[in-house]
Parts: sequence; C-alpha cells; structure tokens
Amino acid sequence: MAEASELRDMSDEQLELTLKEARENLFRFHIQAQTDRLDAPSELRRHRRLVARVKTIQTQRQKAAVQSQPATES
Repeated sequence: MAEASELRDMSDEQLELTLKEARENLFRFHIQAQTDRLDAPSELRRHRRLVARVKTIQTQRQKAAVQSQPATES
C-alpha cells in the first residue's frame, strides 16, 4: 500500500498508472464480492482509499499548476 508521501514522490505518469491499477483491482474485488466471498474484505476499503489518495494528489497538482501560471489581463 502506497502512503501519501510515496504517492507525492511519483511522477504524473506513475500516478496515472497507479490509479488505473487500483481501479482495476477495485472492480475485480467488487465483482468477486458480488459472486463469492472475499478472502480479505479489507482489500475493498484499501483500494478505494488508494484511488481517493491518488485523485487528491492529482487535483492538488493541477491546482498548483494553475496558481503558478501568471494571470493574463485582457
């Protein structure tokens, strides 16, 4: 499980890949939970939180990029 500090050290491409993998795993766990019993039900929560962490960091980076751009006046 990646902590927030580890995620912040990742590049944008690595974050996108981590998000994609976490979403795929979350989807698989949801399907497995619907059809069978999960071996580790905590995995659903773990991956859901990972997705939220990655999306939060991506949003923070986008906001920082917008703020760092100089405002252009017309």
